[in-house]
Amino acid sequence: MPWRRMAERDAPRLRLLRTAGIGPVTYRQLIARFGTAEAALDMLPTLARRGGGPAPGLADAAAVEREMAATARLGARYLFLDDPDYPALLAAIDTAPPALIVRGDLALAGRMCVAIVGARNASAAACRFARTLGHALAAEGVTMVSGLARGIDTAAHVGAMPSTIGVIASGPDIAFPPENGALQEQVATQGLLISEQPPGTQPLARHFPSRNRIIAGLALGTVVVEAAPRSGSLITARLAAEAGREVMAVPGSPLDPRAQGCNLLIKHTGVALRVRRRFNPGYDAARFHLRPLFLARTGARNVPRPAVREGETIRREKGLAARSR
Repeated sequence: MPWRRMAERDAPRLRLLRTAGIGPVTYRQLIARFGTAEAALDMLPTLARRGGGPAPGLADAAAVEREMAATARLGARYLFLDDPDYPALLAAIDTAPPALIVRGDLALAGRMCVAIVGARNASAAACRFARTLGHALAAEGVTMVSGLARGIDTAAHVGAMPSTIGVIASGPDIAFPPENGALQEQVATQGLLISEQPPGTQPLARHFPSRNRIIAGLALGTVVVEAAPRSGSLITARLAAEAGREVMAVPGSPLDPRAQGCNLLIKHTGVALRVRRRFNPGYDAARFHLRPLFLARTGARNVPRPAVREGETIRREKGLAARSR
């Protein structure tokens, strides 16, 4: 579709989303009530008066057009919640992003997806495991989803390339960490890069939990490979569980702080990753029987959620506290 026609179609939706105070839930409510973004924008001042509040400052139309032009120059495009090719699993969560910026092969998001997350300062053995697991998933036709962070994320993306989706907490033109710039470009050109933030947006701490919900929402199951008890990886695991998705963890040494989060998940929820046969680090020999893949193929989807919820504790520790990965 020509850029100008795409801008005319998408600008009202993006302007509504960029208006202060309009988040994913409010956006969905407004569209459900008024039918279109144009109608919702027209009604916002009236709704504010009825509620006794000041009229909202609508997003500047010129700024929205500049953002869309910058996105187009990057070779990316917008994907809105009501578009037919918006990922169905992600659309099913209550806080699904109303708009994503995507660059790459969108068909990857339509395939079976499994997320791999874990520590930034991961051990060499854990990185090797994540890389091998990513490769094995890709060999089975599964798309691997992760967050392009250091450590486990990087290893999983490298192993799964090109059958991989990278979800970032910055704008699509910002690489974080900077040393992953080449990997991010490779994901965008060979796999699929997804961002919720406009071009030029630096990765702020508050963006990472939002990024994590996209990772969890895209995937049928999430595998945690090394995670501390107060890590962002466990935020992703909790979000996946709350969405009714599978959560699995790779056990580690009880003496390694990086493995405590995984070990606690396994102890309290019984979500250990099941390996079909003795683990072999060689790509050609590693074949993993992941429960989400089995459940999807058999149609058995009534999976109990892990017992841990936000605000609860794991052995009197804040096991799923909100600290970004």
